[in-house]
Amino acid sequence: MEEFRRGYARLCAAPQEPVLRRLRELGGARGRLDLAAQGLSLETCGALARLLPGAAPVTELALGDCGLSEEGAKLLLHGLCSNTTVKSLDLKGNNLRTVGAEALGKLLRQNKSIRSLILEWNSLGVWEEGFSFFCQGLGANNSLQRLDLRNNQINHQGAGELAMALKHNSSLQELDLRWNNIGLLGGRALLNCLHSNKTLKRLELAGNNVPSDILKAVEQAMDHNQERQTLLSETQNRTYMLSKEVLSLKDEKTRQFLDLMDTIDKQREEIARSGRMSAAQVSQLQEALDEQHSIMNSLKAKYGGEKPCPCRWLQMTEAALALSEQKVHSLGELLSAAQQERGSAAERHVMELQQQQQEGVDRENKLLRDLSAASEKNVLLRNQVDELEKKCKVQQHQLFQVKQDLTNTTAELKLRAAQAEERLEAERRRFKQSLEDMESLRLKEVDHAAQHMETSERAMQDRIQRLEAIRIALEEELSRVRAAALTERGQAEEELVKARNQARMEEQQRLEHLEERLRLMTESRDEAQHCCLKQKQMVAEAQAKASQLSLHADGLRRRLEELQQDLNSKEEEKVTEVNRVKAELQEQIGHLQAERTAQQGLREKIAALERQLKAQSSNHREALLDKEGEISVLLEKLRTKEADISRMREEEAQRARFLQDAIMAYVQGSPLGTHSSRR
Repeated sequence: MEEFRRGYARLCAAPQEPVLRRLRELGGARGRLDLAAQGLSLETCGALARLLPGAAPVTELALGDCGLSEEGAKLLLHGLCSNTTVKSLDLKGNNLRTVGAEALGKLLRQNKSIRSLILEWNSLGVWEEGFSFFCQGLGANNSLQRLDLRNNQINHQGAGELAMALKHNSSLQELDLRWNNIGLLGGRALLNCLHSNKTLKRLELAGNNVPSDILKAVEQAMDHNQERQTLLSETQNRTYMLSKEVLSLKDEKTRQFLDLMDTIDKQREEIARSGRMSAAQVSQLQEALDEQHSIMNSLKAKYGGEKPCPCRWLQMTEAALALSEQKVHSLGELLSAAQQERGSAAERHVMELQQQQQEGVDRENKLLRDLSAASEKNVLLRNQVDELEKKCKVQQHQLFQVKQDLTNTTAELKLRAAQAEERLEAERRRFKQSLEDMESLRLKEVDHAAQHMETSERAMQDRIQRLEAIRIALEEELSRVRAAALTERGQAEEELVKARNQARMEEQQRLEHLEERLRLMTESRDEAQHCCLKQKQMVAEAQAKASQLSLHADGLRRRLEELQQDLNSKEEEKVTEVNRVKAELQEQIGHLQAERTAQQGLREKIAALERQLKAQSSNHREALLDKEGEISVLLEKLRTKEADISRMREEEAQRARFLQDAIMAYVQGSPLGTHSSRR
């Protein structure tokens, strides 16, 4: 704001001290520039107009009661046309006229950032041409949300221009037109424009001589727009939540698929590693057995044909046995390591091999003891060597069987891996198909909700139009009754002078007849009140049922409450109208009792009024029957909606159950599920 003050002082040859003081008081405050009631000069307006297009810190501009001239207002508004930061503009009490209205119209056409515009206590409505430019700019604007036009001397023609602008405007949400001179025609024009404008949520028309029925209709239209905006926002939120849920499901499925692929890769790596380790261990076992076999062959070759020296032969045998024990020990270590890595079948084979090797060591120890005792047991040693050779052959055969089993196991694992890949591919296709089905189902549900909302909106509009036609018919009938009553009253007054002498003798009889009629009318009134009470009880019961069902139909509850409020208001209007008619009848009867002379002509009038009262009572009963029919229709619709909601919930539960079964089947069918079940 300090830079703004320095710029103002630089651009003005004679800067205004109050403006500088106000800017200095604001100091480092950012966002709001308040120059209200400062009496801005033309030079100050020009300087501000040059500074405002680049005034980045300013978001609120208050210029109320500044006494702006036409030229100064034009300069300021032209400067704001290219501003992109000001959101709120206050021009209250500046007596803007034709030039100001045209500048405001241009501002509304070009500026896309102003959200609130206050024009209270100006004279825009006096100049029709300028106000027409202003309304054209309002119709072309798509950013303004709040407009205050209080006390602007707007007449019914200006209201018509505003109505045309509101038909094209799609952003304005609040419009204040209080304390103007709109009148009946302007109110009707604004009411008619609300049929096409669905964004206006608040329209103030107090102090404009607008009839109460139009004000109520405008209020109903505003409530309808608010309800429509609420439904749209709820629909958008639900659509967003559904899309978000679908995306989360897609992410979860993708994550599960990636985890499954990682698990399969890890299993493949473990299988390959275990295969390599088994091959290495088998090769080591084969080498150890080959070495042992070569040692046995060398012993047999050296001492097979001659009888060696017992000591030398014993030393060599001990060395061979020590080497054999070392080999056996290494073989035991290798077998123990293989036992930890391989399965149960390989473990049994290794245990048998180890046991046989231990038996061979025991037998070799026994042979050593026999050789140390006597050398004549050489033949027995040869036989034992032959047996060892046979056992080595058996061990080699067993080792070959182990290799064959390992090969079969590897082939089986490869086959299982291929089957797992096939199942994984099938699960991919099924998951893709399920995602496509869910997406199509979601689109169908969204379309169904949109169609249902449009159907409900059209039904509500048709019902409002029917109620409006009924109200207009009742008003016309009431006006006809009033005109007929006035005409008959004039005729009765004329005939009253003529029939005054003839009515004296029949005064008592007429009085009794009137009392009887009054009693009948009182009874009919009590009956009508009793019907009204029954109707109210029925409405109260319907409201109680609707409140009980509101847990299952939250979206329909507000609409039903508004319809019930409509019904109550219509009933109150009917009761008020009947009471008013009854009061008029009682007043006429009082006049007849006060003027007991010459009642001959009033007899026909009372009979006509009685017929009208009966007709109104019958109309009222028919209206009550219509309301009962409408309530029954609404209850039927509510039950239908409840059934739809329950059906949708069952379908959602069924889809969730199907999805859960598919996931469980997928997990159980995968190698990971098989591995976990084996464990």
